[in-house]
Amino acid sequence: MSAYLLEWVNLLGRWAHMITGIAWIGASFYFIWLDNSLEAPKKTEDSDQGVSGEVWSVHGGGVYHAQKYQLAPPTLPDTLHWFKWEAYTTWISGMFLMALMYWYGAEIYLIDPAVADLSKPIAIIIGIAVIFLGWFAYDWLCESEIGQNERKMALIMFTVLVILAFFLCQIFSGRGAYMHFGAMLGTIMVGNVFFVIIPGQKDLLKAKIEGRQPDSIHGIRGKQRSVHNTYFTLPVLLVMISNHYAITYGHQFNWLILIAITLIGALIRVYFVARHKGRASPLPILAAGLILFSIIALMAPSSNELTASTSGNGVSNSADAVDIETIHGIVVSRCSSCHASVPSQAGFASAPKGIVFESQDDVVRQAVAIYQQTVITKAMPIGNLTGITEKERNTIGQWFQQLPR
Repeated sequence: MSAYLLEWVNLLGRWAHMITGIAWIGASFYFIWLDNSLEAPKKTEDSDQGVSGEVWSVHGGGVYHAQKYQLAPPTLPDTLHWFKWEAYTTWISGMFLMALMYWYGAEIYLIDPAVADLSKPIAIIIGIAVIFLGWFAYDWLCESEIGQNERKMALIMFTVLVILAFFLCQIFSGRGAYMHFGAMLGTIMVGNVFFVIIPGQKDLLKAKIEGRQPDSIHGIRGKQRSVHNTYFTLPVLLVMISNHYAITYGHQFNWLILIAITLIGALIRVYFVARHKGRASPLPILAAGLILFSIIALMAPSSNELTASTSGNGVSNSADAVDIETIHGIVVSRCSSCHASVPSQAGFASAPKGIVFESQDDVVRQAVAIYQQTVITKAMPIGNLTGITEKERNTIGQWFQQLPR
């Protein structure tokens, strides 16, 4: 596939993924709010008909009255709206992007020889295994006795996610590790919809049609999986955009940052789910904020970091001047295969983010980004395709420190 067509396919795939994802998450968040905002029905006849809760709301110039039946209404309506295709199309478009970018382009985005020198087939097989085995392991936990105790379930799930994040970051590029972690959570979410929630709803309706008593277990399981999905949502969303922020996946402790992000997202949802029901303890949101600011503080590069990293690597001392010609030469040889008006690197039809390094002025204008990506996070060149050396990274760092502030 030519780089030009690949870029268009990537763009349209991402657009479709965003559209369907917004539809799925919006519906999911709405129904979680709806379920937690229900009040006892005011009319006795509604209760007698099996209504377990109701809520009045206003939106878009209209007043809405929603009612929830404990199992099913006495008579099924002619038109019944299902919420499933949003989830399915989000997963399908996401897996399409995964296959396109991280499997088809594994040597660029998934494999980092500095982390683990994997062959392309092995890397892809591991990635696929993680995504799908994650679902089977999670589903087994839910169906076991462990799944009946939400606190125990949460503790085991968190422990497994910590181990998984560490494992992925030891075998894949940081970017690839994050994406596979998020894809596994997303697959669990859509698996809950496809294998548990929708079949349960269908059986409830079938029981109504056949005149038998519906099995209440379907409602219990569906509620459990829906709640789990809402806790996974925010971590998955942040992982989706993390490829734009190398300060996360490119960090030395990227796996720990990934877990912290996951925990922060879950805590935020814990607070808002509780808030739907009325007054909620601020502790979850305060804990999320504390973790977030702790990460920001701990990740901040120290003023001595550059001096420590450049000593003994071919740079004589911090006072030695590094001229722009030297830096321009390094950047052109190591970065311009992608960051050029016409990239020479296979798979790139245009410079990422439109940033080019063709003149000395280009290099000076992008000094902060070059320093951040090549010295601090070492996320670029991506997968170190061009073989930049530590000495060259340190030279860039020394040059950046010499620039006037």
